[in-house]
Amino acid sequence: MSAPHIGETPIRTAVVGLGWAARSIWLPRLRRNPAFTVTAAVDPDERGRAAVAEAEAAGADRLPLLAAVHDLDPAEVDLAVVAVPNHLHCAVAGELLAKGIPVFLEKPVCLTSEEAERLAAAERSGGAVLLAGSAARYRADVRGLYRIAARLGHIRHVELAWVRARGVPDRGGWFTQRSLAGGGALVDLGWHLFDIAVPLLGTAAFRHAIGTVSADFIAQRSSRAAWRGDGGGPALPGATDGATDVEDTARGFLITEDGRSVVLHASWASHEALDTTRVTIDGSGGSATLRCTFGFSPNRLERSTLTRTVDGTTRPVAVPTEPIGTEYDRQLDMLPAQLRDPAGRGRVIEEVRRTIGAIERVYASARIPREVRESAPV
Repeated sequence: MSAPHIGETPIRTAVVGLGWAARSIWLPRLRRNPAFTVTAAVDPDERGRAAVAEAEAAGADRLPLLAAVHDLDPAEVDLAVVAVPNHLHCAVAGELLAKGIPVFLEKPVCLTSEEAERLAAAERSGGAVLLAGSAARYRADVRGLYRIAARLGHIRHVELAWVRARGVPDRGGWFTQRSLAGGGALVDLGWHLFDIAVPLLGTAAFRHAIGTVSADFIAQRSSRAAWRGDGGGPALPGATDGATDVEDTARGFLITEDGRSVVLHASWASHEALDTTRVTIDGSGGSATLRCTFGFSPNRLERSTLTRTVDGTTRPVAVPTEPIGTEYDRQLDMLPAQLRDPAGRGRVIEEVRRTIGAIERVYASARIPREVRESAPV
């Protein structure tokens, strides 16, 4: 539902979930962007609301802080930015959509194919549109890569890797428990990598998907993402303090229905010195490679590099340097038009079905039977 409000005055926006992503990424940017006005913040945990209240204390206008999404009035909200823990994405976004409130949902949009269908049903029943976080597509260097890809002929193969040197989020908290996060590095970083592949592969579904997972680094204290400031937050229902049962590394090999191949590598921690993202595209008319660092980690490459190779000759392609996080500002700038787009409803769900379906198949192929694990040498 595109409310008449949209396009005429600032979009009345509620932020749902007041954890790291909301406080560090979305609230500051929404406050700065004149196209939006934050009218409410929602979190069931009193400590989350208190943290936002403390940050807002110096302002002239006090932000209404609510404990539940059912307190939001569809007549007073044009958009809900949802950044709750993974296992709540479907339930919270589904409730809002069914009420007729458009939703911008942080990745991962859902944790199972069944949840994707529940979101699709909620979007249809409420008449509201579901939008999803795709910040990486809005990076200047990724946009440069897309422009080169258009001149590489028929794309045959894509390699996507996001490998952190150190960066396990909230080790021992909900991020590292499968029942609450849905998975580890594949669900977290891998979702971004799949998202980048969409403009390159189009609507082609994956015919085959296999992969492996491992957890060599997740228990090491030195591997945690200290820059996130995780820890000390409220324990979630079902969480087991200190437990980890997800992978820190996932590798996958996928083939689309039209015969193109994709290699995926997502790691929260590794033997590398710097957090590095690498995307390589091989086409019938040449190849291109982007090396950069996604996200907010300070342990990053100094600059992005983009190259194009044709007939044995590799040439650099200039890419602008931009401040960390600019891609999030750029995506916010695009949201008003996406909310107004009458063809937008259902578009995100179609992408989500392919992504979560591929993730499920990689995980299924990576599962080791218990009898093999127990008999394997240590």
